[in-house]
This record gives sequence, C-alpha cells and structure tokens, in this order.
Amino acid sequence: MSLRDRLKKPGVSQSGSSFGLDANSSHASGNAQTSFGSLSSAGYGNTSPGSTGAPENHSNQPKKGERFDEVKTKVHNMLVENLNITSTDVLSKNDVSLAAYQFLEKILMAEKVPMGTSERAMLIQELVEEVVGLGPLEPLLRDPTISEIMVNGPKNVYIERMGKLHKTTVSFKDNAHVMHIIERIVSAVGRRVDEKTPMVDARLKDGSRFNAIIPPLALDGPSISIRKFKADAGTLEKLLGWGSMTPAMAKTLEAAVKCHLNIIISGGTGSGKTTMLNSLSALIAPDERIVTIEDSAELQLKQEHVVRLETRPPNIEGEGQITARQLMINSLRMRPDRIVVGECRGPETLEMLQAMNTGHDGSLTTLHANTPRDAIARIVTMCMMNDNPLPEKTIRQQIASAVHLIVQVSRLMDGQRKTTSISEITGMEGDMVTMQEIFKFEQYGLDENYKVIGRHVATGVRPRFADICKAKGIELPNNIFERDDSPPPEVK
Repeated sequence: MSLRDRLKKPGVSQSGSSFGLDANSSHASGNAQTSFGSLSSAGYGNTSPGSTGAPENHSNQPKKGERFDEVKTKVHNMLVENLNITSTDVLSKNDVSLAAYQFLEKILMAEKVPMGTSERAMLIQELVEEVVGLGPLEPLLRDPTISEIMVNGPKNVYIERMGKLHKTTVSFKDNAHVMHIIERIVSAVGRRVDEKTPMVDARLKDGSRFNAIIPPLALDGPSISIRKFKADAGTLEKLLGWGSMTPAMAKTLEAAVKCHLNIIISGGTGSGKTTMLNSLSALIAPDERIVTIEDSAELQLKQEHVVRLETRPPNIEGEGQITARQLMINSLRMRPDRIVVGECRGPETLEMLQAMNTGHDGSLTTLHANTPRDAIARIVTMCMMNDNPLPEKTIRQQIASAVHLIVQVSRLMDGQRKTTSISEITGMEGDMVTMQEIFKFEQYGLDENYKVIGRHVATGVRPRFADICKAKGIELPNNIFERDDSPPPEVK
C-alpha cells in the first residue's frame, strides 16, 4: 500500500484518538505545499555555500520555540504509527511533507501550541529529512563547501571546510538516534553493524565514503565519519583550477595514462588520492575495458565499458568473505585492458604487481605513504603479507619492472591539497629501486595568515618514458621539463 493510500485510512495514535486524513483534501494539500515550498525562504531549502555547519552561520534561521522538540517527536511518532512506514518504502518528500503537515495541524489545534509559519516549515523539513533522508546530517551533506562530516556521539558534530575543522550546532537526540541513521545507511548497501561487527564501511548514494564505529568500541557513543564525494573533482582541469598541479604536470600525467604506463598514487589520509585516481581514470580511452576493485565502491568512472567489483565482508557466521586479492585474481580472467584498484593495503599488492608485469599495462592504484621512497617500502611490506612471501630482492625487482610512475599527493598544514611529487622509477642498483623526480612542490614558509607559500617546479630531468610517448604519437615538449631558476617568492 502506498503512502497516499495509507493517508486515506484512519490511523490510531498512542492516545487512542483517531486521525482520519484525506490526502486528496485540496485545503490540506495546498497548505502542505505552501508550507513545504516556503522552506527555501526559511533557510532550509537549497543551502548556499557556507550557509550551514558552523555556529556563526545560523543567524538567519528561525528560532525554535520551547515546545519545538516535543511537537516534532509527537508528529514523528504519528508518522511512524499511522503510515506504517517500512525500510522498503520509497517515499517522496512531497508525500511525507503532506502527511507531516496534516499531523502537525492536528496537534497544534488539539494542544493549542502557538507556532509561526517559518517554525512550522523548519519542523516539517526536519521531519522529511528524518523519514526519507539522513536526519540532522542532511543540511551538512547539501553544503558543497563541506568536505568531511564527523559525528562524535549525539551532541558533538564537526565538519571540515577548506581543510579546517569546525564544530557545528547540529546535534542528534540521543545515541539511539545516531544508531538509526547508521543502520539506514549500511542496510541500503547490504552491510550490517551490531555488537558482533561494530565497525562498518559503506557509501552514500552520491558516492561519499562512510565509516561508523559503535559501542562498545566507541566509548562516547556511535561515531560517524563521512568523506563527501566531489561531483566536480573527476578531471585534471579541476585540479589545475584548484592549484593542485601545474599545466606541465597535467600534460605529463595525461601522456602517461594514454601511453599505458603503470601509475601508483601515494599519499596520507585525506590527501586526495581517490580524487587523483578519478581524474587519471577519466583519461582512459572509452573503447577500453576497465575492471575496478574496491573495498567500498567510490570511483566514478565516466566510461561505458566498466566492470565494478567490490569486496564482501564475512556474514554473521563469519563465512562468505571475498577479499581484494580474490577479486584481483578473478579480474585477470575477465579480459581487462585496464585494472584500477581503489587502494592496495594487503596481499593483493603482489597480484597487482604480477598483473602489471604480465601484459596489463596502464593499471592504476593508490596506497598510503608519505613519500615516493616510502611507497616502495610499503609495497614491499604488503607483498610480504602473503602466506608464502617472496624474497625482498625479488619483490623489489618486480616493482622496478612493473611500476613506471609514483604520484605523491599531500595535504599541507593549511588544508591545501597538492601534488607534491611526480617520480619515475628507472630500474635497480644492487638491492635498491632507483627513481628520478620529474616535478616537485617546494615550500618556502607561511604568510601572515598561516597559508603555505610555495610553488611547483620541474627538476630539469626529462623522463625516460618520453621516448615511449613519442613512439606512440604523443609529444611531450622538452621545455616543460626545464628547471625554473627564478628566485623563490619572499617570505616575510
């Protein structure tokens, strides 16, 4: 039975009073649409940049009355009881706002609670977000200037904006309210969270990365971390516009992808590895077959011929787990032109190297490391996590043969995300993998606002793969690799 059909049937509240609601009532429907339509003017419609999250940005929002939360709870209970909403229902905002408006009118009339138009609009908007959205998180998710959302229990919600953390005025009712939102998110992607599995990774509908950890592991209540997906961050042009790299660096990376070089993106947490991986993947030709492997599907490839694979955690009996290594092995039987691994973090790294060494050129992946040299050490360590690890020298030989470029991305102390190094692996000298840096970011200091002062420079080294590019009809001008010997900017 649809929600509109339920509205036509009388429901029974906890107090036993009957609420016969007519969904086709022109008066109620018109008022509901007016109330719902006025949400934008009340400050709760399309959130403009910087209008949500930090305490100083809430001055234009209507003030809540003393009984706001009490009335909201009663209306929410009536929605749940009378409409019999289940987790499988697909509800529209208009239907829910209509029902909420009618229940609200009943309560205000019965209990003689004064409530202005803007306050009613706010209450209905919050109820709609509770029923069909993610409750208090919805305004933060709509704000395009917010990059991360962190919930530390019901009363402490933080955001990251422009690389800096801010505490918000957003709060949840209690721990059960936070758990309800967590369960709604994870159930939508076939995951679960409970005392037996108190940690979970998932993704939101827009591709944002979601992580939750609950008691007894989280001592102060359920904790949520959401790293929002930037819908406009999938090209090198966007990275250029943000100052993450120079045109010369972008041209070099574009040539490397089109020439089927194997590239590893290295960086710390929140440095922009996935954004860079999306940007490079967008350069793959549309006539190539791409297989992606991820723990939680986050890549947003625009090509049509893409096979997306996702790992699976064990079920409640501890069985049925499918690891990235198993998917990596299986992908080799799927005739891929390119293999893109969201992140190498374990034994699958060895399978990735072997794929790069056996004809699957042009593969892309990311890993956690602070420098290109550290990335080599990390690869060796992860390859030795196998049950029968290879000798370290053999692994290094595999790296020298398989990997062509390491792109290092970093988040600077002022929150900026930069491509800090592009290094080419050139071979082996003894037991050491040799490499040469092509581009790097030089930091000179901080200005009076504690913003990093620095610039990207070429090291003057022409990469060896430039000849490969030329043979494939892609020209890389020599002048883009010339070192800039002009004096650095002055630091006060």
